[in-house]
Amino acid sequence: MSLFSVSKIQLVGVAACVPQNVVSNYDYELISPKERELLVKTVGIEKRRIAQKGICASDLCFEAAQQLLNDLGWERREVEVLVFITQTPDYITPATSNILQQRLGLSKNCIALDINLGCSGYVYGLAVVSSLLQTLGKGKALLLAGDISSATLSEKDKSSAPIFSDAGSATALQWRQNAAPVYFNLQGDGSGYDAIIIPAGGYRHPVDARALEEQTISEGITRNQTHLILKGIDVFNFSVNEVPANVEALLNFAGKDRAAVNYFLFHQANLIINESIRKKLKLTPEQVPYSLRDFGNTSSATIPVTLITQLRNRLISEKLEMVFSGFGVGLSWSSAYLETEKLVCCELIEV
Repeated sequence: MSLFSVSKIQLVGVAACVPQNVVSNYDYELISPKERELLVKTVGIEKRRIAQKGICASDLCFEAAQQLLNDLGWERREVEVLVFITQTPDYITPATSNILQQRLGLSKNCIALDINLGCSGYVYGLAVVSSLLQTLGKGKALLLAGDISSATLSEKDKSSAPIFSDAGSATALQWRQNAAPVYFNLQGDGSGYDAIIIPAGGYRHPVDARALEEQTISEGITRNQTHLILKGIDVFNFSVNEVPANVEALLNFAGKDRAAVNYFLFHQANLIINESIRKKLKLTPEQVPYSLRDFGNTSSATIPVTLITQLRNRLISEKLEMVFSGFGVGLSWSSAYLETEKLVCCELIEV
């Protein structure tokens, strides 16, 4: 396990942006009304936000970052690091972070880089940004995280289409002399790389005519090789086996008692997975907030979306101890313990 801490770095603000377009799983025509009821009850997702054609993850993150910078009152030239976490970039090349640096009016001296991660990406991104700021010994940074997962899905695939949703986020971090340490535990296992995968579209398997041919895998599952494949049983087993141990190790390393942690913010995978993790860790329902019902699985943006929609009133007014935990595609999983105090926490943005 990669257990480490970063000192003198404070999370100071967060914003999230979702598309205005709302899709209900009660209207998902591929399955019967009875199956829809069961889907919402077990997976926990009633509504999803789907971006209109032409809207990219970077656009959602841009809107979140603009609002957050304005609310913080930061000068654009003060931002020294910008990290963009996404699996749906604007282009294969160049990196979207450079485009965002220019769109946001940041300095040419700003470090800008993309990280290709999904469900674990928000916590990994916090670790990378915090480490860079600690190395610089000064400055302010933006972590932008989000995906338009809907662009990767087959609507004819009942195993994935009703789960994933679109969102972008912006998180502000700052070097501060007296900031409490942030503790991290980062892990990965490439042997499970095909548990969540889009087979065609990279350079291992470029898109060709065969890749675009639809195949019916089973009843209710039709897709081509450019669509996301989700092996639900494999993901469930991985999540329930690995995530609790990762969080336990983090708490032990940080010397923290789980009962003293106000909130555990887990990646919003689905209700079955998340409740299994919660119960295995013996956490109370009050410690584990959910945004699943109204926003679905928004990939790397699930933790900030949950912060904004479920905890905003407490975040802006109180000091809180929190654990963030992300897990999924890769396979990759991560957790962080941190303290927040009176965050700048923007209201949810819709575009």
